[in-house]
Amino acid sequence: MFLVKIIFLTKYSIIMYYPKIKIVLAAFVLFTLSNTSTIQSQNSVAIDTKTASKTMEWMDCPPFMPEGCAVTVLNGDPSKGNFDILYKVPANVTIAKHWHTSAERMILLTGEMTVTYDGEKPTVLKPGTYAYGPAKKPHIAKCGDKGPCTLFIAFEEPMDAIEVKN
Repeated sequence: MFLVKIIFLTKYSIIMYYPKIKIVLAAFVLFTLSNTSTIQSQNSVAIDTKTASKTMEWMDCPPFMPEGCAVTVLNGDPSKGNFDILYKVPANVTIAKHWHTSAERMILLTGEMTVTYDGEKPTVLKPGTYAYGPAKKPHIAKCGDKGPCTLFIAFEEPMDAIEVKN
């Protein structure tokens, strides 16, 4: 039996809602950070992710994601769409099967990651590899043993991650 679990992370609280449906859902809306790593303006943005990632404010991922998973906002507002994040997971972890309402545009910055979308062959991402993930298409990923995986991800729609349980 499946359940739906929605978790909203806001700047001030965590709200949980459990409707009776046959899918497990963990959706999260991240707030815009108030430090210099998050910029929301009409001006251009340039961030050295190698040095700035140490000073950025990292937030935990939804509970179904692996331990050590973290996200930081680079630009925009994840609750409104059209925003960019860095997503990182430790080496040798599997990211549970999930999907997003939005398409994803990704570039792997560190590590080596294998991504498998439903109905497709696995794709190995190496640093510098660009990948596109269609909206609402379930996928799993595994960060290999070549160090932690860090992805730059651009979303068009508000941020969510919906877990798929078999």
